[in-house]
Amino acid sequence: MDKIPIILLAAGSSERMGQAKQLLPWGEKSLIEYQVELLSKSKSPVIVVLGANANSILPVIEKYKIEVVLNENWKSGMGSSVACGVKRLVEIFPDASGVLIALVDQPLIPLSHFIDLMEKFQSGEKQIIASKGDSGWLGVPALFDTHYFNELKSLTGEQGAKQIINRYNESVLSVKCGVFLADIDTPASYQKLLKQSGK
Repeated sequence: MDKIPIILLAAGSSERMGQAKQLLPWGEKSLIEYQVELLSKSKSPVIVVLGANANSILPVIEKYKIEVVLNENWKSGMGSSVACGVKRLVEIFPDASGVLIALVDQPLIPLSHFIDLMEKFQSGEKQIIASKGDSGWLGVPALFDTHYFNELKSLTGEQGAKQIINRYNESVLSVKCGVFLADIDTPASYQKLLKQSGK
């Protein structure tokens, strides 16, 4: 079985939300606890990248058997958080076959979708397996072969792994995720997703 660690990006400052979205209530837990528990059920190692509000978030997740990485350059954007996570992954999982990158603010995505991404992966084929929404949007959660690790480690700025998906479009396998790719950006979108989830 291929070893495919999951990087959960949770470093943003949630400016449009007005508060740390990582700590928003989601059911009986915080959003980040919900996501960590969900991803851990995949049996893959989980690496969480923190940045803004790390001091508030760390005590909430320290009970989990996960690797936590602090991106001190989180203000520069998501690209730096991807790079930070992949650099740590290479250090602690040198035998990894790839990496699955997920976002903390996409809580509607079911565990079955993450497992589907991993089951479609063929090691050594330079694959990128990305999620496709109903609107045609293609991006994370996405799984990258080790072939792309150097580029992932070099990412900077606002744009995350999507630029690599766009650059190597011919190597991308898309997996439908329907309406579940919706993310939380504002109080209104949070309430909408809460209602959809039934939490």
